[in-house]
Amino acid sequence: MRLTQGQFSFLPDLTVGEITAQVQYALDQGWAVAVEFTDDPHPRNSYWTMWGNPMFDLRDAKGVTMEIDACRTAHPDHYVKVLAFDGSEGFETVRMSFLVNRPAVEPGFELLRAEGPGRRIGYTVRSYATGRPAGERYGTGTGHGG
Repeated sequence: MRLTQGQFSFLPDLTVGEITAQVQYALDQGWAVAVEFTDDPHPRNSYWTMWGNPMFDLRDAKGVTMEIDACRTAHPDHYVKVLAFDGSEGFETVRMSFLVNRPAVEPGFELLRAEGPGRRIGYTVRSYATGRPAGERYGTGTGHGG
């Protein structure tokens, strides 16, 4: 199963050139760029670990791609994404978000059914990866940190 989150998620993985072009587009719009990673990609997990600080002052994609490469190297078996924030309205709005790294094997999700009172049936989604401790969910695991 292939995780589909953010822009371009139904396309093949972006090449280095395509990633660079998207980052440069974001910077040309005046957006700040950040890199985040996780080993728990549940769709409701919106709090991924940030790699360093958001890059508010960069205007060249090379600085961002260096941070992407560093995060991918440190966490090769994690999901890594790039976010671009627009602060022009006085608050940060995500304008762009896309994956730039994923584990070699993506185990997918299971649908859990729970029956409640009055014939109520509830469903939840759980990642198969969460059966292992954080930092060890994919491959050998490298833990968290940035």
